[in-house]
Amino acid sequence: QVQLVESGGGLVQPGGSLRLSCAASGFTLAHYAIGWFRQAPGKEREAVSCSLSSDLGTRYADSVKGRFTISRNNAKNMVYLQMNSLKSEDTAVYYCNAEVSKRYYWGKGTLVTVSS
Repeated sequence: QVQLVESGGGLVQPGGSLRLSCAASGFTLAHYAIGWFRQAPGKEREAVSCSLSSDLGTRYADSVKGRFTISRNNAKNMVYLQMNSLKSEDTAVYYCNAEVSKRYYWGKGTLVTVSS
């Protein structure tokens, strides 16, 4: 069955960096778009970035453009989110998401806390 497992979250100071990982299983990652979402305390879940299939490119929310980079390793069924120049407003639980066979799948999330 489809599974998405995030890792790499933690506590980081403002201006610091983290790399999140998402391990995908149960489907062939190369054939699908995959994305990162986040949900801050008391706020709705929002899209952060996505990587389209077949090298069709990437997309970013305006709030993270120039600071975050999404990448994928299709051979390993892994997706990454490199986050640089982190700000306190980036504090959230980050989720990996994929639509497979017309159904949306989510991981359980990994917490990123940006604080001094």
